[in-house]
Amino acid sequence: MEKREKFSTRLGFLLISAGCAIGLGNVWRFPYITGKYGGAAFVLVYLLFLVILGLPVMVMEFSVGRGSQKSIALSFQALEPKGTKWHIYSWFGIAGNYLLMMFYTVVAGWLLLYCVKMAMGDFAGLDAAAVGGEFGALMGKPALMALFMAIVVLISMGVCSLGLQNGVEKITKVMMLCLLAVMAVLVVRSVTLSGAAEGLRFYLMPDFHNLVYDGDGKIILGDAVFAAMGQAFFTFSLGIGALAIFGSYIGKEHTLAGEAVRVGVLDTFVALMAGLIIFPACFAFGVAPDSGPNLIFVTLPNIFNEMPLGQLWGTLFFVFMTFAALSTVIAVFENIITFGMDKWGWSRKKAVLINLAAILILSMPCVLGFNLWSGLQPMGPGSVIMDLEDFIISDNLLPLGSLVYLLFCVSRKGWGWDNFLKEANTGSGLRFPKAVRFYVTWVLPFIVLAVFVVGYWNRFGS
Repeated sequence: MEKREKFSTRLGFLLISAGCAIGLGNVWRFPYITGKYGGAAFVLVYLLFLVILGLPVMVMEFSVGRGSQKSIALSFQALEPKGTKWHIYSWFGIAGNYLLMMFYTVVAGWLLLYCVKMAMGDFAGLDAAAVGGEFGALMGKPALMALFMAIVVLISMGVCSLGLQNGVEKITKVMMLCLLAVMAVLVVRSVTLSGAAEGLRFYLMPDFHNLVYDGDGKIILGDAVFAAMGQAFFTFSLGIGALAIFGSYIGKEHTLAGEAVRVGVLDTFVALMAGLIIFPACFAFGVAPDSGPNLIFVTLPNIFNEMPLGQLWGTLFFVFMTFAALSTVIAVFENIITFGMDKWGWSRKKAVLINLAAILILSMPCVLGFNLWSGLQPMGPGSVIMDLEDFIISDNLLPLGSLVYLLFCVSRKGWGWDNFLKEANTGSGLRFPKAVRFYVTWVLPFIVLAVFVVGYWNRFGS
């Protein structure tokens, strides 16, 4: 078995952990869900739940990783009391990583393709219907979708094959810093557009009436609150060991609550900056801010068409989106690769080659679900295979996996509160407060269950 690597710098740990959390949830889902539920007031509710839901579970996942010095393959096994079966969850957790990549690599491929098309001027002069037609045409080309998915997989596996320090850390650091630089340029361009002030007002000045009522006067407060809970919960990719692996790569110089706060702040900063790019532009060009998933692939290309130098700004936007997606893909691939290295003693090279083939094959149902296999509608009429994959991971494995980490860290029959607290508070920095023990033991598990139940209700309820 190869010797376990460590991060060369603390910045590397912070940027890569944040890169795992920073992804389509920040720059795709967050803006359109904020637009749907009233703008700034929703953002405040979201930030509240980020602190009381997401951060405690992130600290626990980091603690399990650092305490065990293992990936999800063996972390529970290393820490659980003798005779208990917490380690069974490792198989479900790693399955979640594969499921996430089975459709995430495809969407990342779309973003990469859009980056190329925008740079080549393929959207120039097209109206909204024509851009929508371009996206529909893409869905009907399985070979093209498979090609760009494969490019994403090859790039990301190639980075991971170079090792933790020379590959994952070095390249992700550069990519994340470039992402932040591109975002800064796009924010300046967006907020200086004529008519952007109305978008800034919608996004930055809370109007709680918009949080309670939609445009038709219907009460949406309950839906908005649970949407904020769900977004705060899922934005960190918690529950499948994707963050725990990076806990296993760091030393004990700093407390994990402090590290989690830094990762959370960077993740949230990117989400908020994405809103500063999108909302001023939407209002400047009279586009509804709640355009849903089409916001990225149909609506925004139209906005860039209307801007001076729109081809440049559009290309930069999709470079930023591609970097955000790739940062998550590389981080999750690292967890998948390390599973085989920890569990069966594979070399990194062997783990990369096996998983390269596996991901390429496993991602094909998502690709084909939009065209050749479009007759398969597993979640009901109009659904595609990706919807089922997303449902299994987002509505099941992420919340239930987070519940497993939570209970493992507070239960006497698991790792236990005292062991968790000792690990979390080892080092200098912000300490995880003992005073929240009642909350994380008896309140937070029920909130996580509520997120799980409401997710099912929203999918299948009347």
